[in-house]
Amino acid sequence: MAVWIDPQDRVLASVTALAAELADPIRLTVLQLLTAEGPHTLSRLADTLDVTAPRLANHLARLRARGLVTVERTGRHAVYRASAPGLDDVLAALARYAHADPSARPGRPAAPGDIARTCYGHTAGRLGVAVYTTLVDRDALRPPDGDGTVTLGPGAAAFADFGIDLDGIAPGRRKLATACLDRTLRLPHLGGVLGDAVLDAFLRRGLVEQNEGSRDLTITAEGAEALPALLPGFTPDPEPMSG
Repeated sequence: MAVWIDPQDRVLASVTALAAELADPIRLTVLQLLTAEGPHTLSRLADTLDVTAPRLANHLARLRARGLVTVERTGRHAVYRASAPGLDDVLAALARYAHADPSARPGRPAAPGDIARTCYGHTAGRLGVAVYTTLVDRDALRPPDGDGTVTLGPGAAAFADFGIDLDGIAPGRRKLATACLDRTLRLPHLGGVLGDAVLDAFLRRGLVEQNEGSRDLTITAEGAEALPALLPGFTPDPEPMSG
C-alpha cells in the first residue's frame, strides 16, 4: 500500500530544510561552534574553519535565511549567534548517533588521544566530553548562555566527587567555565578555570598521566577503575570498530 506524503506538510518541510543545512560541513561546523561556544565574529569563525571570509559569508547568509543564526553589528564586527531553540540538542544527538569517536572509523586504529588528551589546560577526547556531559546531567553546570559562558547549577556539589573544592576556585579575569567544541567528537568538553581544575584533580589523584612531549593522556589502572563510576557511560578502552 502506497503512503501518501503531503508536500505541504510543514513539519516535513522544516525537517528536510534543516537537514539540507546540516549536510554541508562548513554550515554544520558553524552551528556546532555557535551552540557549544556561544557567539563568534565572522573573522573568528573564518579563522577557526580556515575558510575565506567571503565564502563563509555565503554560508552564514543561508543560515540566517533559515532562521538558524542571527547577526548583530558591534562596531566594525558582525557577531553571529545560534538562534534556533533546541538546536544544540539536535546537533549533540546527531554526533552521538554517528559514533564520532575516530576509533570507530574503519581503517583508522584508535590512538590514545582519541580517549583522553589535553586541550590547552583542560581535558579533551572522550574523557573530556564525558566530564562535561556528566556535570550537565547532574545539574552541576548549565549549558552556555548568550555569551558562551557555562554557569554553575544547583547540583554544583557534584564537583566534590571530582576532587574539587569550589570555594577554593578563584577565576580572576578568566571565565569560570566554558564549553569548548571537541573538534574530533564534535561535542563540547569543559574549558575555563573549572576545566583546568578537573584535569589537575585527575592528575593529582593519579587517574591519568600526561604523556611527555604529547597532548595525549594515559588513563592509569586507578583511573580505569574509578572513572567509569564517576562518569556514567565512559569506558577507558577504545570503542569497537564499525563498518
